[in-house]
Amino acid sequence: MIPMPRAGANGIEIEYESFGDLAAPPLLLIAGLGSQLVSWDDDFCSLLAGRGFRVIRYDNRDSGLSTWVDDAYTLDDMADDAAGLLDALGIAAAHVVGVSMGGFIAQLLALNHPGRVLTLTSIMSGPNGDDQVQPSAEGSAVLLARAPETREGRIELGLWAKQKLLGPADPFDEPYERARVTRAVDRAYHPSGFVRQFGAVVVAKSRLDRLGSLRVPTLVIHGDADILVPVENGRRVAAAIPGARLMEMEGMGHDLPRPVWPQIAEAIASLAREASAAR
Repeated sequence: MIPMPRAGANGIEIEYESFGDLAAPPLLLIAGLGSQLVSWDDDFCSLLAGRGFRVIRYDNRDSGLSTWVDDAYTLDDMADDAAGLLDALGIAAAHVVGVSMGGFIAQLLALNHPGRVLTLTSIMSGPNGDDQVQPSAEGSAVLLARAPETREGRIELGLWAKQKLLGPADPFDEPYERARVTRAVDRAYHPSGFVRQFGAVVVAKSRLDRLGSLRVPTLVIHGDADILVPVENGRRVAAAIPGARLMEMEGMGHDLPRPVWPQIAEAIASLAREASAAR
């Protein structure tokens, strides 16, 4: 892993890191609601880099070590941030992978910045607005949980949320997950940023009709046991984008468990190879 400096983009500073050969085709990873770049596990990033990508992960605005803002913003603003990061890195276009809210942003990057996205992978995401299938009661409880006052409470809440969102086929590795949650809490804890990001998600309009205009090779990945963003959301996105491939993961919840990393990494790499061959 090569630590990289912060990049000025769209009026803010964005913290990012890069894996792999800097001359390799770029692959941009966009994190989910309230998540930091470390939510993309180091080993998963290395798997992607090993398949021939320059992997770039970054903190969205209002999370991690990127700029914390005071005013409301939209998912379109966050897509502009992603485009601005590519500009700052001198990257004309990239393979783009977004998870959950990051999938919303990735879709908007493809829609609002044509030509910047070589391939689009939308993971456990959806179309927003009136076309979004809402979370289950348990999923909503995770979203609405109050931020604890203590470090220990924050870590325990993170572990509770992780376990709630796992699917029946997802093993819960308590030591591994505790280390990941602790790393995130100690790196940066910013609940007001979570609230503003959530506000951007809530007010976002449906993209379903607009997605029909995309002509970018697209992969949609979704677990069929997702209680936060139910699988019907992924199905709707895949049906809306011409030629999109839907990859449903049996028993997977709102999570990317380690056993499926090789399968997902290979699917992303395969999409990129096919797109390159078609150009």
